[in-house]
Amino acid sequence: MKPNMTTPEALLPKGVKDFLPRKAAKIDYLTDTLKTLFHQWGFRPVVPPLLENLDVLEAGLGSGLQSQTFRFDDRQGGRLVAVTPDITPQVARIVATRMQDLPLPLRLCYTGRVLRHTEQQAGKDRELFQAGVELFGLDSPEVDAEMIVMAIEGLRRVGAEEFTIDLGQVEFVRAILHDLPLADSVIDDLREALMRKDSSSLKATLARTDLEPQRRDELLALPRLFGGIEILEKAEEIVVTPRAREALDNLRQVIGHLDKDLVENYITFDLGEIRGLDYHTGVTFQGYLPGIGRAVCSGGRYDNLTDRYGRSLPATGFSFNLLNLLFALDQSLDRRAEQMTDVLLYQEGENKVPAQRLARALRENGFSAARDMLKRPMEESLAYARQMNYRYLMAITDEQQPVRLLTVKDGSEQTVDFTDLENGHFDLSG
Repeated sequence: MKPNMTTPEALLPKGVKDFLPRKAAKIDYLTDTLKTLFHQWGFRPVVPPLLENLDVLEAGLGSGLQSQTFRFDDRQGGRLVAVTPDITPQVARIVATRMQDLPLPLRLCYTGRVLRHTEQQAGKDRELFQAGVELFGLDSPEVDAEMIVMAIEGLRRVGAEEFTIDLGQVEFVRAILHDLPLADSVIDDLREALMRKDSSSLKATLARTDLEPQRRDELLALPRLFGGIEILEKAEEIVVTPRAREALDNLRQVIGHLDKDLVENYITFDLGEIRGLDYHTGVTFQGYLPGIGRAVCSGGRYDNLTDRYGRSLPATGFSFNLLNLLFALDQSLDRRAEQMTDVLLYQEGENKVPAQRLARALRENGFSAARDMLKRPMEESLAYARQMNYRYLMAITDEQQPVRLLTVKDGSEQTVDFTDLENGHFDLSG
């Protein structure tokens, strides 16, 4: 069937999109800002491949991500290959199999795209842009706290003014659900109700069981254990399962390594959260901005992931979802990510050598420059420069005549000696 060429969306698979210059510049800004942050915190880049052998990749993916993986036959190798749905397992594989000789800890960072099958839902992205960090070889609450501080700093750097970091502990929920004397179907119903934070369904499901009152009270409390640091006190009053209390103690230790103002201004607790990835083993967190119900960053501890590739290392990390950040910060990024070209060079006549020489001189001195190669009046060239975000228009006659330098924003004009421009004796800082 011939594709519908009348709408851009009809030319692309569902869940992916083109990014035109203004949006692309914002993605570049977010990426560059976060890469600078990662470098300043001592993280070194790795670049995993887009394709992985399916069996190797699936060793590091939980069932949830396995079901979201794009897979197909490799006609060259004869094996099933996959486009990764998540970069963290790739970095874990690299550390376990390629970096055994390097001293610990290993601080690694990355940027890249992943693909995920998603439910048939309008507006759901299948292509994700990630920028993240992974830290291998350290197992302490202090390290988990560092990840949270980095996430907060990253959100500040990209211009987020209001946000929250929801903190959880996957072992807390796992401990409460562990060893329940219930049928698997009932436990599945409990998980579904907890995932939706549906207290009514949770209560109705528990009504079909004969659980002892303390275990029942623990489960019923989970959807309500959301809020400020006082939630930890509330949980300690209700929870009796030893492993769950150990998880609470771990959270307290992590919070002990955070500045009080960070906890008061940015941190919330969600002890009933069970939507973390299968490989997480301890503290998890998600970052949210006002007006968007999807997390802009997420991560946590995953101490067993490298085991799947033959090397046992504690690990923690997190990643930013750049498209969610873009959606949440779109308007505020207009000025931060604005990309302007310094100079558009305009010259009439057949001899374009003077314009070529000045373009080369500008670029050698660190400025961006393009030549207008269309035959049109200078007024039209100036209008083009204004629409396409140029700072200046240089109108050139020849090497012997002064160059007209027009400020695109307001149309003001000055003249500059051609030789001075070619020798780099000029100032475009205005």
